[in-house]
Amino acid sequence: MNLTDIQIRDPYILTDKENNCYYLFGTTDKDAWNEGISFQGYRSNDLIEFDGPFTLFENSPDFWAEKNFWAPEVHAYKGKYYMFASFFSEEKRRGTQILVSDTPLGRYKPISSGAVTPAGWECLDGTLYVDREGAPWIVFCHEWLQVTDGEICCMKLAEDLTHAVSEPKVLFSASQSGWARPVNAEGVYVTDGPFIYTTKTGRVLLLWSSFVNNKYAIGIARAVKNQIDGPYEHPGCLYEGDGGHGMVFEDLNGKLYLSVHKPNDTPNERLLLLPLQDTGETLTIG
Repeated sequence: MNLTDIQIRDPYILTDKENNCYYLFGTTDKDAWNEGISFQGYRSNDLIEFDGPFTLFENSPDFWAEKNFWAPEVHAYKGKYYMFASFFSEEKRRGTQILVSDTPLGRYKPISSGAVTPAGWECLDGTLYVDREGAPWIVFCHEWLQVTDGEICCMKLAEDLTHAVSEPKVLFSASQSGWARPVNAEGVYVTDGPFIYTTKTGRVLLLWSSFVNNKYAIGIARAVKNQIDGPYEHPGCLYEGDGGHGMVFEDLNGKLYLSVHKPNDTPNERLLLLPLQDTGETLTIG
């Protein structure tokens, strides 16, 4: 399949230098706003032509969630591949479930009975960060559905990723960024798609998505002390082109890219790759 043929939201790319290929993950249900069916993945040698789709995870009667299968990320961790993905249940609220596989293309199986995010919260878009001491953290969004002004939060995880070992900490709310704008007259601010990137000088950056002038956009928050639990400062917006839910990866030649979906409407969303520069203090497009 050609890249332009793949409908995908929240794209996440894993570079496999040992096998000279890339894996593409993302929200792949044709109607991602309703029934949750599966996650499909793709493999490529050039980020233009892709093999697939391959079924990574498929809903079943014994799984706890029934809709909104969103934003799977796959992280290599301790010899296995861990998928962090968002799911929704009327009974249990939306949350990030962690799944595991021996190979990037699955299939993936849950490592616990439910979401790792707080049970009473509406949460989404969990991502993995491993700190300098080797401890794993989840960074995630506390949704505007509960708090109006969407929040980015973190929790430390157990070494095996099965559960949190700290209370959730709010890192910042969307309105504190200075660049995000409310999406309606009620003052709702959206937080989506956090992703952690450490620069060549060790600066810890947190990319996340919201809206500017009713268009999907990506901003950067910078950890003042280079610690994941903050505090954070807000250098500004990285991309305002109605594309979002970004992540950063290095290609097989060592070049840095930002991966986003654009435009932000279904069924037209596609993967867009934007070249990045690491200045040491921040990231710039170009």
